[in-house]
Amino acid sequence: MRVVLADDTVLLREGVARILGEAGFEVVGQAGNADELMLKVRSYSPDVAIVDIRMPPTHTDEGLRAAQEIREKHPTCGVLVLSQYVEAGYAMELLADSAEGVGYLLKDRVSDVNEFADAVRRVGEGGSALDPTIVSQLVGRRRRDDPIDQLTPREREVLGLMAEGRSNSGIAEQLVVTERAVEKHVTSIFSKLRLPAAAEDHRRVLAVLAYLRS
Repeated sequence: MRVVLADDTVLLREGVARILGEAGFEVVGQAGNADELMLKVRSYSPDVAIVDIRMPPTHTDEGLRAAQEIREKHPTCGVLVLSQYVEAGYAMELLADSAEGVGYLLKDRVSDVNEFADAVRRVGEGGSALDPTIVSQLVGRRRRDDPIDQLTPREREVLGLMAEGRSNSGIAEQLVVTERAVEKHVTSIFSKLRLPAAAEDHRRVLAVLAYLRS
């Protein structure tokens, strides 16, 4: 899986590149600003672009704008935002059209190298990887007549873990239940959210997107 990295902090960028290289990824390009990032994406057609939100020259939202441009112009490239900040509004902008191939992780919470590599891989394969802090903030934005309100507390818990990008087996391990029990919850979630029969991965993404938009 081919990866492009964008962060103006060279040491962090090199550290992430080394971690990914050891995990079997091919880091094909690195960038220190949004313009360099777009050039690398156009030149190397990566599977995933890992992007910091705040980059030169203003250190506000250059990375986010670049991430949105990548999703618009290079739809086969997944985008994983790595940020120091909890920017729920920015996350919703990134997820506005679809949660497929999108990730948002907080730098300070990336403590497990294997989990980070798994998150990059999920995004590159069209899945999602969202930090639990971001998920909880987005879920706090409630609206009336929301189909999410039909879910049981356990189903919401399962859907929250799905939003983090966990598989059924990963959810079962986290909740200390059987994988079969998780499958039943997932089927019930799809039904209550009125998601039509389709590929399992596609319905998971739609369910997560409905959850975050709620």
